[in-house]
Amino acid sequence: MTQINSNQTENFLPYMRDVVRCEQSLHELNLMWRIIESSAKMNCSEEAKSILPTMAETRLGFNRLERELVLSLVSEKVSTVLEEIGTKAHYVIDILVRNLYERTADVGFLATDNELCAFVAGLQGNQDATRLRLRAYASKYTVYDEIILLDTDGNVLVQINNETPIEGSTDPLIKATLETEGYVETYRATDLRPNKDKALIYSKRMHHPETGAVIGVLCLCFNFTQEMAGIFQSHGDPTGRSVMLLVDAHNTVIESSNHRWIAKGSEITSCDHQQGAIVVYCGRQYLACCFYAEQYQGYQGPPGWRGMVMSPIDIAFTSQETEALTGLNPIIAEGLLSHAKSFCPPLYEIINAAEAIKRVVWNGQVTTAGQGEDSSRLKTILDQISETGVRSNELFSQSINELYETVLASKLQESEFVSTLLVDLLDRNLYERSNDCRWWALTPELKTALSSEQINPAEVEKITDILEYINQLYTVYTRIFVYDKTGTIIASTGKAKEHKSVVGTTIDEHTLDNVLMLRQEQQYVVTAFEASDLYNQAPTYVYHAAIRAPENTAVVGGIGIVFDSTPELLAMLNSGFKSSDVVRGFYVDSTGKIISSTDPTRPVGSQLAMAPELLTLKNGESASKIIVHDDHYAIMGCSVSNGYREFKVSDGYQEDVIAVVIYMLGEEKEFNEQHAGLIIQGAASKNQTMEFAIFTVDGSLFALEVEYVLEAIAASEISMVSLGASVERVGLLPTDTQSESSYVWVYDLGYLLTGVPTQISTASQVVVVKFEGQKIGLLVNALNSVTAFDMSQISTSPLIADGKQVLIKKIIQANQGNVLIQWLDMRVLYTFLRNHVVSTAVESSD
Repeated sequence: MTQINSNQTENFLPYMRDVVRCEQSLHELNLMWRIIESSAKMNCSEEAKSILPTMAETRLGFNRLERELVLSLVSEKVSTVLEEIGTKAHYVIDILVRNLYERTADVGFLATDNELCAFVAGLQGNQDATRLRLRAYASKYTVYDEIILLDTDGNVLVQINNETPIEGSTDPLIKATLETEGYVETYRATDLRPNKDKALIYSKRMHHPETGAVIGVLCLCFNFTQEMAGIFQSHGDPTGRSVMLLVDAHNTVIESSNHRWIAKGSEITSCDHQQGAIVVYCGRQYLACCFYAEQYQGYQGPPGWRGMVMSPIDIAFTSQETEALTGLNPIIAEGLLSHAKSFCPPLYEIINAAEAIKRVVWNGQVTTAGQGEDSSRLKTILDQISETGVRSNELFSQSINELYETVLASKLQESEFVSTLLVDLLDRNLYERSNDCRWWALTPELKTALSSEQINPAEVEKITDILEYINQLYTVYTRIFVYDKTGTIIASTGKAKEHKSVVGTTIDEHTLDNVLMLRQEQQYVVTAFEASDLYNQAPTYVYHAAIRAPENTAVVGGIGIVFDSTPELLAMLNSGFKSSDVVRGFYVDSTGKIISSTDPTRPVGSQLAMAPELLTLKNGESASKIIVHDDHYAIMGCSVSNGYREFKVSDGYQEDVIAVVIYMLGEEKEFNEQHAGLIIQGAASKNQTMEFAIFTVDGSLFALEVEYVLEAIAASEISMVSLGASVERVGLLPTDTQSESSYVWVYDLGYLLTGVPTQISTASQVVVVKFEGQKIGLLVNALNSVTAFDMSQISTSPLIADGKQVLIKKIIQANQGNVLIQWLDMRVLYTFLRNHVVSTAVESSD
């Protein structure tokens, strides 16, 4: 989906209150840093000269945030809305086109019905019997509100709708149909449907059963308005922030989900296929997305028709309160956040910006440590730096959490929506299958042949020809077959395709018994989704209907249709998204057994691990949650089938299917940042104080005397090298401290302490230290603060006595003793590195 041009982002800012608040807070903090910098220059320029470069860097950082970050946040929100309405626009047209494709097949089949052709040819004149036959068809394909038979002059021979009787028609579609070999698709006003502004009609010419001459026209009138209302109701925006439209090639609204916003018949400015745009309608600005249909079985729908969704800009970015992070394991939340670059670049940018400012403030505190005692004016400046640094960190934490919550909520909602559409596609498709088997069971030739005591080869050949003709029209079946009342298959299609004839074999006894027990023409039987001899031992659904004798209701056999489940179900899943390593889709049964899968590692028949609460959702319900799937953080959205029209609703058939969509967001990581965001507090000085630089490693707090610390640098600056590298030595880092430029080796402090390599994230930093003339870098998980502690808060480690943990000789009790910080012994650390690591380090000295 193409995003709105970046030059237009300022148009949206007034409608994004949270971003405006963020911008105001950034501006206030930027102003505060400027004031602090100016005060330092005016009041204590000599004392503050060491920290002025740091303050200037901080100010520049906030300038970048104000310029770039706010625009990135706006762009992300616009992109989120475009993705949401784009998905809906795509499905508006795709669902409709799949439905209309079935109509093109229906009219082709029904126009060749021998009884109907005989009636139109005048070979039989029973109008009531013909009307009953057409109504029997309409009762199975409930999408039609009128079926009409006309002669070549446009005279109506019979129609099923008594509410709008018509004697004849002069509509040009009749002439066009008589001259066309295939079907004709018409949508406009017509005298064939006098009570409608416009009607969608599928027509096909009919031929004399004996001579083959063209004798009339069959018209199937699709209940278009009702169908669109159903699509809008099922897939519209429940928050009322958008309107779904069907638009024709002339940019005229064919149908609208909200006629008070945009009425049917309105002319509207459209946008390009798969593009987002700003559209103005009746003086109001909208964000809009537009999609043409993808071809389905070679059919793309009426020329120029598009699905379009529009959302007014003034309410497009308002949303209800979300709880995406509520109840989420903090370790999973932190691990998922480390992959922000892949699933939300603006979030990644704000995290990087926040870490950069934190690092600058931390470095400023390191640089000025101990200087405040010599100047009360400088101490005031340092106090302001510390206070403003805390406010900056709080703002960043709040902004990150709000954006993180918004992004996750959007993806959770999207996964639910896509899964709902996928399961709706399935129900709509299988609804047609149940219709087909019941209608084809009424074919007169099949009834007559199966009622005979002995079926001769000529009749078998005739039946086979009928089945082959049907199968050419309805390509979603690999096989259509007919069997007698003993279950023996007497005719079948699919010989060339399957390379195996099933004629002479019998269907299973259980299915046969169920077919023989059917009492009404509206009833049918569906086999369980399991391996079938009729489908080369692959699992599928086989639909059956009873064939009855011409003159009574006695069952004389049945018809079976084998759904080509492998490609058809997969095509439905792929229509919802572009299958990849990042997005995966499944159809599963109520136990989690896979019916169809886009993931080659989870084939049909295998089990998909799902939370129990997702498997117990009721019909029509959907849910989504953040999970760990295949060692990756992921979002899983699920929806349970709810039927379509009478299918699975009132026809007695029950087969719950769950559509599952999984968005992979990044590889699982081990995080133990229990002290993330914790503010370390010292204590009022009683005796003597020491200042420490504090950071986290593997979830624990560690401290170093600030006198040994030079600066912190982002871990992303590490250059990986092969020469001299080892597990604990991860690379080289350029430094530039107090006009001294050099490279230092970086050691993984987490590995030195725990034996487990550190996973670098956006928060990872390198603390550059100097001891006895040698500089090294220590890779840590995150920076915390620079804090002074009274000596009374420091005690000896209890593990010193037995010789363990010699790196940690002292423990600092912070925050009134509630937080323990381990004091690293610098001399022991350097001695350890000299004795255990082969030294090829690039060193520098004073």
